[in-house]
Amino acid sequence: MFLMKDITRDGNPVLRNQSKKVEFPLSEDDKKLAKDLMDYLVISQDEEENKKYNLRPGVGLAAPQVGVNKMMASVLVPPEYEDEKSPFKDVIINPVIVSSSVQRGALTVGEGCLSVDKDIPGYVHRADRITVKYQDIDGVEHKVRLKHYPAIVVQHEIDHLHGTLFYDHIKKDNPFYREDNELFFE
Repeated sequence: MFLMKDITRDGNPVLRNQSKKVEFPLSEDDKKLAKDLMDYLVISQDEEENKKYNLRPGVGLAAPQVGVNKMMASVLVPPEYEDEKSPFKDVIINPVIVSSSVQRGALTVGEGCLSVDKDIPGYVHRADRITVKYQDIDGVEHKVRLKHYPAIVVQHEIDHLHGTLFYDHIKKDNPFYREDNELFFE
């Protein structure tokens, strides 16, 4: 199980590297990595377990965030952010965004990251809807459509696999710039 001491922090070069494609069938190490990534999210979202292990709550955790440059991330969107068309919980392997909406979306509170210890204010403008293709831990290919908060979370995690951090998207000269017709979520 990963603890906060295992999370790679901003400034470590591994967070800026391009991750490598994962080969199937998964090695035992890759199976353990997938399980540990998801376990962190499950435990971090459980209030009692979170306190027990002193974890920061998370909705996504990518392999580079634990020092491994592989195309793998776990996503666990809490029930309060889900709707019947956009729930999402899975370990996504070799994910690719195959389409994205012109409509943009952002979180009103900005984004945070387990690897970034300081608060960096500003809006992170992302596609409001995406279609993503990925493989699960068994190598089965999935193609899912996500919108609103789940789409934002998945884009954040896929960014990690390409060496991009959320604050790279914030306009330096106008961090709270709003795009026309942009949707905002709590």
